[in-house]
Amino acid sequence: MKSLICMPRAPSSPPDRTLASVLVLATALSGLCGTPEADAAAETSSTTKEETTREQKKEDSTPAHPEYVTVKSHTTADGTTGRTAGGGLMPQQRAPQAQSGLTRDYIARQSPTESPTAMIAALPGVIYSANDPLGTNDDQQGLSIRGLDQTEIGYLFEGVPAAPPLFLMPYTSATADTENISSVTLTQGAAEATAPLYNAVGGQLSVHMIKPRKTAGGFMDLSYGSYALNREFLRLDSGEIGHTGVTGFASFSYRNANQWRGAGDSPRYHVDSRLLREWGKGSSASLIFSFNRQRQYYLRAPTRTQWHVSGTQFNYSSRYTEGDSSYYLLQENARAQTLLTAPLEFRLNRHFHLSLTPYFIYVAGYDGFGTTLDPQHSYQGNQPAGPLQASTGPQTGQITAVATDTFKQAHSGITASLRWDAGRNSLTGGAWYSYYDYSNPSRYAAVDADGGVSNMRGYYPILTASGDPLTSYNSHLVQQVNALFVQDRFHALSNRLTLSATFRAIMVTRTISNQLAGARYRNGASYFSPQPQLSASYDLTPQDQIFLNGTTGFRAPSGISSYNDRFSVATGAQTRSATSDTRPEYSIGEEVGYRHTGLVNVSAALFNYNFTNRQISTTSNLNGALVTESLNGGGQTARGAQLEVGLKPWHHFSPYLSGQYIHATIDNNLKSGMDYLPTRGKKAIRTPDFSGSIGLSYDDTHLFGQFTLNYVGPTYSTFMNDERIPGFVTANLSMGYRLRQVGFARSPQIQLNLINLGQSGYLSGVNSVSANARTTQGVYGTTIAGRAPTYFVGGGFAGVVSVSTGF
Repeated sequence: MKSLICMPRAPSSPPDRTLASVLVLATALSGLCGTPEADAAAETSSTTKEETTREQKKEDSTPAHPEYVTVKSHTTADGTTGRTAGGGLMPQQRAPQAQSGLTRDYIARQSPTESPTAMIAALPGVIYSANDPLGTNDDQQGLSIRGLDQTEIGYLFEGVPAAPPLFLMPYTSATADTENISSVTLTQGAAEATAPLYNAVGGQLSVHMIKPRKTAGGFMDLSYGSYALNREFLRLDSGEIGHTGVTGFASFSYRNANQWRGAGDSPRYHVDSRLLREWGKGSSASLIFSFNRQRQYYLRAPTRTQWHVSGTQFNYSSRYTEGDSSYYLLQENARAQTLLTAPLEFRLNRHFHLSLTPYFIYVAGYDGFGTTLDPQHSYQGNQPAGPLQASTGPQTGQITAVATDTFKQAHSGITASLRWDAGRNSLTGGAWYSYYDYSNPSRYAAVDADGGVSNMRGYYPILTASGDPLTSYNSHLVQQVNALFVQDRFHALSNRLTLSATFRAIMVTRTISNQLAGARYRNGASYFSPQPQLSASYDLTPQDQIFLNGTTGFRAPSGISSYNDRFSVATGAQTRSATSDTRPEYSIGEEVGYRHTGLVNVSAALFNYNFTNRQISTTSNLNGALVTESLNGGGQTARGAQLEVGLKPWHHFSPYLSGQYIHATIDNNLKSGMDYLPTRGKKAIRTPDFSGSIGLSYDDTHLFGQFTLNYVGPTYSTFMNDERIPGFVTANLSMGYRLRQVGFARSPQIQLNLINLGQSGYLSGVNSVSANARTTQGVYGTTIAGRAPTYFVGGGFAGVVSVSTGF
């Protein structure tokens, strides 16, 4: 049963012809594609099913399943409805593959500082390696799904491939504030063949933004907590602009907090905005803009030995002494991102539906890492660079410097698809084109006597004897992606049986130039991958569905350093060749699953994957700077099972349970120098056998709360399985109280989030992997020296108090 709380509607905003003209195309097309629908008498829930394909929308249009429990629902100012099973952790899914998600019922109960990658930690198969308790640090966190790391997880924001196309790290906190996210959908396993992604062998993470309200108003959220956290958020809704049918909102937030271990803070500024015009049945036009700027300092990743000796005290120095390259101010990173997209949906007639999504993303920033240089015997590539033009320390005779990695990224593209519905068949054809321009010069900047660096961005770098800036790499990359797909979906047996076949061909071309002395000037690679997918689903009853699928996936190597010749700045010796193995990863997978929807929701799946040229993302040290690169992990096989169980609200309670078992092994011995490590049959890194979560939520429209507990089993960090971190348990609790209306305040509430209950720091995941931690004898008898991997340190306990209200 459905019962909405009625609120007085604010007066309409005065006509704004400037904003309305932005969507004049949508207004003009409304006469061709449909008639504007009348506004609803009251605003309904902002939590809607967000579909990952156009065809899935058609499947979900079937009549809703019968309710088993009478629940009085409510829609609050923060978008919660109290209807989703598992407290927002288990929305109904219909895709013929394993899929999980979050709705506002769960998202709104989390700390507003958390990113989507932190929020999905309770979903089956997800291993989230937190590096700070507030969940704010995208650069220093690990995420894996079914043992595949975050560079193998495709990230879509409103249908836009929002992860940097070369490094493939999903900077999810840069795209939208938590208050503006309506839903998150996670597809475990290969992504859909129609998605504009070329790295998603391990799954697809889709984030959707809320729609603007049809009446003027807004929402405000103020948060304060541990580590001097302060965060302010304000969103304003325009309501309908004039009589155009266009609605919009704009929001701004500011956040700052101290590092949870070590010195430094992390300021962040963020802007979101959206204009929306909907008309007819299935036609809409949006204009979405987001801007994010943040700065923070790296947290030092320890080896196991360093962790046992120093624990959470192992970090960069908080005070500067002469020659100290580990001073925290030298380990700075800053990033600014602008995203603009205009998703368009046109229902041309009852048979044809056209989708267009043009987008543009621009990112600029830098990473700094402390180091020391020899002023007389340093090298520029393979050529002597000294004497360097910079002051030396009076005691050390060395130059204390910052190795600065500056970057600029411009990423534009468009996706287009046309669907033809004819009786039982639905045929879709589409294309994706992407152009990416990336420049990446490194610079060195000298540190003054007090440890300050006024030119962190490399504007005034250390110069060589010839007057050129000292550099370890000076690269420029241009990448183009072309993808074509065709999909046919057939419905039979009164729409209970759905068969789908999809074929996609994707082409990735990379051209790289490197101006470093002695390095190969031009390099590049071209990849072509055919990707067929087959799936079938059958509704046993209106509440029970079975499905199976066969999928393929592709991932190009990440990081520009994999394509460059590298040289030691200390000796001039070449440390890596541009001809190193950069073959792409390819996967073949199968799934079979079952879903039940009712008072108790159940989702279960069995899966199998086989990989060739398994790409392992890691970090390595290049002349003082940490760079991202891919290691070829050879073949890998993974088999496992996942389970989700969630209860719809029953006497205001909604429990949730999820878990995964996976057995993943390396299929072959890995090359190390002129020999091979005996790794065949070893367990895969970053892949614990068992992981799982339990949760319980409560919401009686006034008092609410949510508890989640996550378990992650022991995890290997080396291909030889000679080092691992122990399993761990984390727990989070949120509680609060809301009112319905107090003057102009709509659903004012206070919320307390307690994060990492009982934890004071732990090793939460693998930062940089290693082939072998201990000295090992190779297959042919060579003694292969070990190297210690490094780890993320999970954040300690934190508390966040938030006061919010709509108006």
